[in-house]
Amino acid sequence: MTKRQYNYSFEQKAKIASRKAVKEKEKEIEKLRKQLENKSYNLKKKKEVLSKVEQVEQPKKIDKDGTVITEDEYNYLPQKVKQLLEDDKNKIVFKPNTGPQTEFLSAPEQDVLYGGSAGGGKSYAMLVDPLRYMHIKEHRALLLRKSMPELRELIDKSRELYPKAFAGAKFREVEKIWRFPSGASLEFGYLDRDADVYRYQGQSYTWIGIDELTQYPTEFPLQYLQSRLRTTNNDIKCYIRCTANPGGVGGYWVKKRYLDPAPPNESFIGPDKITRRFIPARLEDNPYLAADGKYEQMLQSLPAVQRKQLLEGNWDVAEGAAFTEFDYDTHCIDPFEIPRTWERVKGIDYGYAAESAVVWGAIDPTDETLIIYRELYQKGLTGEDLAKKIYEFEKEEKLSVQGVLDWAAWARTGTTGPTVGEVLSRAGHKLRRADKNRIQGKIQIHERLKLNDNGRPKLQIFKSCPNLIREIQSIPLDPNKPEDVDTKASDHAYDALRYLIMSRPRSRSVWDEMTTIKRWTPVDPTFGY
Repeated sequence: MTKRQYNYSFEQKAKIASRKAVKEKEKEIEKLRKQLENKSYNLKKKKEVLSKVEQVEQPKKIDKDGTVITEDEYNYLPQKVKQLLEDDKNKIVFKPNTGPQTEFLSAPEQDVLYGGSAGGGKSYAMLVDPLRYMHIKEHRALLLRKSMPELRELIDKSRELYPKAFAGAKFREVEKIWRFPSGASLEFGYLDRDADVYRYQGQSYTWIGIDELTQYPTEFPLQYLQSRLRTTNNDIKCYIRCTANPGGVGGYWVKKRYLDPAPPNESFIGPDKITRRFIPARLEDNPYLAADGKYEQMLQSLPAVQRKQLLEGNWDVAEGAAFTEFDYDTHCIDPFEIPRTWERVKGIDYGYAAESAVVWGAIDPTDETLIIYRELYQKGLTGEDLAKKIYEFEKEEKLSVQGVLDWAAWARTGTTGPTVGEVLSRAGHKLRRADKNRIQGKIQIHERLKLNDNGRPKLQIFKSCPNLIREIQSIPLDPNKPEDVDTKASDHAYDALRYLIMSRPRSRSVWDEMTTIKRWTPVDPTFGY
């Protein structure tokens, strides 16, 4: 079937043609109007940026707002002006290295970690990044290190950089604060212990940076400081910026926060709804340090673990690991159903602000291998909460599993109320005080990690116990007492395992149980109990 052609009259065709012509003219006028608006806007931006360039050329005319030229503003400059700025290198205070350093300084994510091998230009990047809003009065930045002596290098570098970037910037030595012409500020501080974060209670910042983040054993300082980020100025966006090398007491939680959720250089949203990103750095990314090869040669001479961390940027090796003989493929096994006849025992390390850790073990009667088949790892539990949790975990057991509990849970620290140990015991859990000998406990774990005559480890852990595996893998030695582990590192599941092993667990035959029953005599022969 052919489509029917409609024949318009001469008058109708004339009307249609005139309307079409008017619409085309309107479109042309709208296009010209937008072009005029764009040209007017571009001209205005060029005048603003050129005014800033003139301020740079004549420092005495700098006003209180400073002379920051952003990358977007730079694009509005005429090509000849760009060329003049490029030719006059003395006017360039800082130019980032191509690659990770540039990526870090331009990252839009709120929380970014710049880390990896040594020599990647991380410290200079941390000094430059907070300058992005120093031309705005409400901008307040805080840059932290582990200790005040460690801040000295950063402060010395800032003395070279900041007065050139902002004429009129002043450093107050006593307060360790830079004051900029706009009224903005940057404060140098330190966090030696978790409790030091309370020095910043009630303060508000728009930029917080922590250099060498893996020196902190827990995530708490960063989580607390994150709550200090706020501003009422819509022109300012709040940022968290951190740098780190692999290893250290905080290597695991840093890796878990920034590396595990997404591949390097890929943005992701954390559980707290904050955008994050990990930007890896390598020595070759810093041409000024890598050019002659001397620094690389120095890193090559380090021991194997430190070389992998500082030269290769490897986050999967633990520095000064206490249990170097631990091997995931050897000591970790897939879960299976534990026979009901096997002897079972548990170890408990109690904490409220820190995690409470409970590990359950069973003894294989064929060769006395200890198998850790379950773990509980949770903070914020009272004694009653923990008792209920343990009961839920042991529902399928034939009887409540006997165990050992940290001595501190039985201690009466100035209170007349029931202790955590008493609460657990009253709830029906069969517990006794743990042997807390730290040195002997560590030695016994080493002994359990050995292979028996049949090539089987004396200690095996279900792969469903990630917290215990993580702590055994990564817990470092105490630098001041190498016979023990570093107690500043995460060690709650480790302590629970140590208590369990120090309770001398062994399998019990049916004959042993019958003998025990036979030997038992009642305390009160009259009533028989």
